[in-house]
Amino acid sequence: MLKVNAVPDVPRWARIAAVGAALTNVPSALWRVAIAVGVPVGLAQSEYDQMGAPGFGSVVLVGLSLVSEVFAFLALGLVQSWGETWPRWVPYLRGRRVPVLLGTGVAGLGAVATSVFGALFVYTSLNADMEGTAWGMWLLNVAYAPLLLWGPLLGAVTVHYYRRRMAACPALA
Repeated sequence: MLKVNAVPDVPRWARIAAVGAALTNVPSALWRVAIAVGVPVGLAQSEYDQMGAPGFGSVVLVGLSLVSEVFAFLALGLVQSWGETWPRWVPYLRGRRVPVLLGTGVAGLGAVATSVFGALFVYTSLNADMEGTAWGMWLLNVAYAPLLLWGPLLGAVTVHYYRRRMAACPALA
């Protein structure tokens, strides 16, 4: 399991939920990268053509995977010190406290957005008319299913972050 150097007053469940939220994107990112490099994942050729992969669409697929991983790993900031104090490498802000409402607001919006995305994915996958093979559709669903947990896990850690930070010093908001 991913080691998390959490701040001392973070309970084990919050560390596990933050790591879970951070890792929910890995299967779907690997699935997109596989398509980008031309690994057959059971989709019909028309679906590869629609995505432009392999080709320029591969750049988009890899870029989407990288961006989603960066956003997912930001969940770790809710249980680590860099979610409370800006890291050294952030110009003008380094060493200053991260405002509680900024961290909570961004993470809360992320939790809502990822929950909506998860629900839309389920709706779309149940109503999709895709031409891929049965194992390809199974693989797609297995790769994207963990995203259903992203929003709820992020939401739980966000609530904990807010309560913990506000209990430590109510003037931080």
